[in-house]
Amino acid sequence: MLNRKSFLQLSSLGLGSLYFSKLNAATRGGFKPIVISTWAEGINANKAAWEILKNKGRALDAVEAGVMVTEASQNCCVGLGANPDRDGIVTLDASIMDENGNCGSVGAIERIKHPISVARRVMEKTPHVMLVGQGAQQFAVAEGFPLEPQKLSDDAERSYKEWLKKAEYKPVINIENSGQKGHGPFAPTRFDNGDWNHDTIGMVALDAMGNVSGSCTTSGMGFKMRGRLGDSPIIGAGLFVDNEVGAATATGMGEEVIRICGTHLVVELMRQGYKPEDACKKAVERIVKKNYERAKANQVGFIAINKKGEYGGFCLQSGFNFAVCYGDNNNFMVDAKHYF
Repeated sequence: MLNRKSFLQLSSLGLGSLYFSKLNAATRGGFKPIVISTWAEGINANKAAWEILKNKGRALDAVEAGVMVTEASQNCCVGLGANPDRDGIVTLDASIMDENGNCGSVGAIERIKHPISVARRVMEKTPHVMLVGQGAQQFAVAEGFPLEPQKLSDDAERSYKEWLKKAEYKPVINIENSGQKGHGPFAPTRFDNGDWNHDTIGMVALDAMGNVSGSCTTSGMGFKMRGRLGDSPIIGAGLFVDNEVGAATATGMGEEVIRICGTHLVVELMRQGYKPEDACKKAVERIVKKNYERAKANQVGFIAINKKGEYGGFCLQSGFNFAVCYGDNNNFMVDAKHYF
């Protein structure tokens, strides 16, 4: 609380009005909300998140509700409609983080429609950050989440049968946006029918109170080894939030993101003063520096926002895009700049 002497000192420096404008913004919800998310499916996810943000809702609620839209969709490869692992079983990963540094995640969870919501329960109801496998499923059921049938979607079943013919584990760059339906990031066949899918959606948001939160949910790489985890459920790799600075999330080859603690790196670079796009670019350059040939053969994309509401993204290869929303009629795609 300012006393009269302090106020006069501020006024003499021309700072009194600035102080109170910032105070009012923080206490009355004067920040301009924004939400961004990976890939074209982010347009639909952003709509759900924006319904919360525009009514001065909490960023945490927005990023959960937003990616739930994608988890429930059957025309993409996030959620139970996704491609399975090599044993023919769909396993899902998700993480969530709020403005207070609280975080939760689940890894390799089966038969649960909304792993992002289970991740939030882990954050809010347990002393842990991550639950995996059977334990994660057991916790979800105890929390009232129903077990869904263990059955592949029609698209995933066709894709899996095709993959079994050669059982080759070869990455296809930008399969998330390449025009392929029912064939995940390691699909053996490419289609040009105008459809597309992806294996991850990451979302970060700033709310009217100036708080930042993020979420990330995925089916992981199609036809992965049993038990494989990528970056999405790992705090500091697939998702990181620091309410003093901003937030970042990642998509693409998770192993490359893990090797540099990618989203933590992006946020720390923003702390040093880098704009979101420049911070994402620096993280991508770190991946390239670690192993040029491996980086050239893969795709990784980062997106980020800072406390000013500035946003940006950067990726290894051309073809990565992200959705930006800051109004009912301002929900649009941005093609990320790229290294190669």
